Amino acid sequence: MIRAGVALCCFLLAVSLFSAARAGEPIVQVQRVMSLSGIEIWYVQEANIPVISVSLGFRGGTVLDPAGKSGLANFALALLNEGAGDMDSLTFQKAVIDRAIRLNNNASRDLVTVSLQTLSKNRDTAFELLGLALSEARFETAPVERVRAQILNVLADEARNPRTIAARTWFGDIFGNHPYAQGANGTEESIRAMTPADLKDWTRARFARDNLIVGASGDVTPEEIARLVDIALAGLAPHAAGAPVAEAIFPASGATRVVRMPLMQSIVVFGLPGLKRDDPDFYAAYVMNYILGGGGFTSRLYEEVREKRGLAYSVYSYLAPLEYAGLYMGGVATRNDGVAQTLEIIRAEIAHMSETGVSAAELSAAKQYLTGAFPLRLDSGGKVAGILVQMQVESLGIDYLDRRNGYMEAVTMDDIKRVAKLLLNPDRLRVVVVGDPEGLTDS
Repeated sequence: MIRAGVALCCFLLAVSLFSAARAGEPIVQVQRVMSLSGIEIWYVQEANIPVISVSLGFRGGTVLDPAGKSGLANFALALLNEGAGDMDSLTFQKAVIDRAIRLNNNASRDLVTVSLQTLSKNRDTAFELLGLALSEARFETAPVERVRAQILNVLADEARNPRTIAARTWFGDIFGNHPYAQGANGTEESIRAMTPADLKDWTRARFARDNLIVGASGDVTPEEIARLVDIALAGLAPHAAGAPVAEAIFPASGATRVVRMPLMQSIVVFGLPGLKRDDPDFYAAYVMNYILGGGGFTSRLYEEVREKRGLAYSVYSYLAPLEYAGLYMGGVATRNDGVAQTLEIIRAEIAHMSETGVSAAELSAAKQYLTGAFPLRLDSGGKVAGILVQMQVESLGIDYLDRRNGYMEAVTMDDIKRVAKLLLNPDRLRVVVVGDPEGLTDS
């Protein structure tokens, strides 16, 4: 019943946000709040919904997993709610569950995120538990071994999963010895070798004040969210351990690699060099991608591959801006006798957009969707808190939510033609196919 109440609160927040959007008001009002200990918080107050959500970002994700210890970040994060302070695993989890507190975490390549959602009436306990998880996780033998076994099972499943194999192979081929080639879950060898000391060292190295970004949404005053954040975070170490990471270089030429597996259909991952998030042409590339392969049922790739020829259920592309590399990626799954034709169509559509750009009608439809659908990304307090973290990571400015649609509206046909010419070179397309495609070999 408590979790149903949280869900209802999230629904009410969505209604509130959409009502504001329809009325032409700013979707949310973002405030910069400083706690007494000096922690900066980007905060959205929603007085009518008795839920508090906070998202914590710590710069440096799996890219900072040391050599030979891939999967360390993911392993450590999985144990944050398995006992902390004077509470063992069962006691800690009971304290969380009994109060309908949600503690989640994730390690992407460039960022570790830890998020909390709680009913406002349980806020002090929730933030105390968050602070314990970050600074006093116990990493006791029994939960460590249980989580280790779970990760090893995941790795065993991944070793048979064609989609995971395709993605890992693609990143391995592109990045070689760069840490971006590492899988988030590590390898069987690295996971078996990790010790509780490794896990403790990781938390000390990554959870620090100078590495911290905070976004929050809730029904309390700015002064109260500052107090709560201090309960959880004021005791963090002042400095994170530094670790230099080199820029990742995309190969100069295209290639196709086939990983043979006895499957009824093949899984395809393809990609090109892309743009980083701070590139002035990012928004033009974003709109361009919507038209080419990011627009679901309306994209050119979907029209040519699915609608006209029935070669695949879905085909898609997306921008993947990383801190040390910009990528433009896509994927498709199709029957083995259709892989070669599908790739030929994808290359042809990439070349066509590079040569001719987009039409005025395509650009207008893309802008209408990309601006009109944006409030869907803000339909819960947790999503708002997460976006506030991402805004800070990407240095977008505290008023970005008000300016974002203007960037989309400003994109012109000439902008897209310029960016398409820059990015869409089919001769540089890197492709990995997992399955048993007919008439296709490594090239």
